[in-house]
Amino acid sequence: MNLPNALTILRILLIPVFLHKVLNGEFLFALVIYIVAAVTDGLDGFIARFWSMQTRLGTFLDPMADKLLVTTSFVSLAFLKVIPLWLALMVITRDVIIVSGSLVVYLMKHQLTVRPHPVSKVTTFFQFLYILMALFLAADPGRGAPGFLPPLYGTLGAVTGLFTVVSGAIYIRFGLRSLED
Repeated sequence: MNLPNALTILRILLIPVFLHKVLNGEFLFALVIYIVAAVTDGLDGFIARFWSMQTRLGTFLDPMADKLLVTTSFVSLAFLKVIPLWLALMVITRDVIIVSGSLVVYLMKHQLTVRPHPVSKVTTFFQFLYILMALFLAADPGRGAPGFLPPLYGTLGAVTGLFTVVSGAIYIRFGLRSLED
């Protein structure tokens, strides 16, 4: 196992710890875990590309780790009413569509090429940023947060929702095209 795959597995192993801390209301600790997970996400991709360490396992594990972390974050924080339910449902629906569509393409074509679209990268960035801000605000509910953060948080939620829908539509279009070939 190479270093990028080990970092991805570390990210997956951090998810239950993150969930435990969120559900116990330990938002600051959860924020630190989330930051570590986000750093490993960027680091594993950089190392894999820079040192040509991409593997077939990594192309499967990395997006799976991202989806697990994002889904766990949105579900748990929506459950606790830290983030709006509509946004969590939007994010989860998009991921279910992507995973289901990938499965359909694989079953029908007996192959699947996993290539993240650039809009999807931007979507993931906004989703991660939104969760970071949600955890920060939950860890410090109004005591020391600058006054501009709550309105920025609302705007960031809308932007995250917009990119989530757009990237979902792109993947649906891509999946339908690949079935036509």
